[in-house]
Amino acid sequence: MKKALIITYYWPPSGGAGVQRWLKFVKYLRDFGWEPVVFTPENPELPEIDNSLAADVPEGLTVIKLPIWEPYDAYKKFMGKKKDEKISSSFLSEKKQNRFLQGISVWIRGNLFIPDARRFWIKPAARFLENYLRHNPVDILVSTGPPHSMHIIAMKVAQKTKLPWIADFRDPWTNIDFYQELKLSANADRKHHRLERAVLTNANAVTVVSRSMVEDFSKIVPRSYTVITNGFDEADLEKGIATTPDTKFSIAHIGTLSGSRNPESLWKVLGEMVTESKDFASDLEIKLVGKVDYSVIQSVEKNGLAGNLKRIEYMPHNQVVTCQQQSQVLLLVINSTPNAKLILTGKFFEYMAARRPILCIGPVDGDAARILEETHAGEVAAYDDKEKTRVVVTRFYNDYKKGSLRVNGMGIERYSRRTLTSALATLMDSIT
Repeated sequence: MKKALIITYYWPPSGGAGVQRWLKFVKYLRDFGWEPVVFTPENPELPEIDNSLAADVPEGLTVIKLPIWEPYDAYKKFMGKKKDEKISSSFLSEKKQNRFLQGISVWIRGNLFIPDARRFWIKPAARFLENYLRHNPVDILVSTGPPHSMHIIAMKVAQKTKLPWIADFRDPWTNIDFYQELKLSANADRKHHRLERAVLTNANAVTVVSRSMVEDFSKIVPRSYTVITNGFDEADLEKGIATTPDTKFSIAHIGTLSGSRNPESLWKVLGEMVTESKDFASDLEIKLVGKVDYSVIQSVEKNGLAGNLKRIEYMPHNQVVTCQQQSQVLLLVINSTPNAKLILTGKFFEYMAARRPILCIGPVDGDAARILEETHAGEVAAYDDKEKTRVVVTRFYNDYKKGSLRVNGMGIERYSRRTLTSALATLMDSIT
């Protein structure tokens, strides 16, 4: 088999969204003639610990680890956090923060840690890999970001070794949803754009997760881009305990729910429906699984829904699959940010595979809306479209009362992790 060296920050036991994409690629690459070798930090700052993901790591996989220094201890001390407290992504705060201190920390993050807080790993990691590859040759390099420091490492190694290199973008760089919140100086903004252009220009291939990301990157560097979306693992569905849906009319959001994803129009609609109907008030259950910004909880409570709320702090991925299959409705909220149209989260495809109706709050002309229309897996309502939101919720609720709330989903098989890995292997074959 040919060998691929994969540079990734997130790897089991890391939980959360960042680990899923490349864990699943690595799981299936051997089926298509590629032996993966994973390079990852020995002591990263992990968003969550999920030991269940170890079951997906192929037997005998070579995983190379190198210690990393990150400034998070200093950040936690500055913000008054406990040393073992997890750092949330996307500016999510589960508790109300000191705005002044938060503003200073964001400025430092955006202007001094370019491209991100893992920048101090770039030089030692590149030196380590250059030496490693002299004695352990591979056929291709792959980097996945964010964090985009992984791309800079790969670029340096590719320049020294002349190995072909794929830069995989799970999210945009300068068009990521929180980029405008980084309080960047003009000089810092130029540095981010310069590094982004360098990666997009020098990589032999660039993979992205949506069509709109191709359009976005093409404005920065016109070149060929390959869309390989996120997906679902059929093996996960087999592990899930097939049960009947929840007795309650459960609307479940699984994953990070940041302030920029707070579906205020939905909470208003649900609050009104709870006030108008005792049956609906009794049946409704709002399940929020994962990290939730305090502003979301405030909105839920403000609309009189505190009694309908069920919070689950974190759920291992093997249990998430079951939760998705049991929930009556799966809530997908696209960030209310300028890049909203191009967002395609990993959980979106797992939602579709669960065969439960999806309620998407987001742009009606975005990539997620297009796929929902193609697959008939759910409905989309714009952020502030209370009327459409109410129509969809009412229809789902009426079907629930009749015992007929379900979707079939058409053509979702093309989003299976194994099928997507086949597309990745084909790309890798083409540039080696």
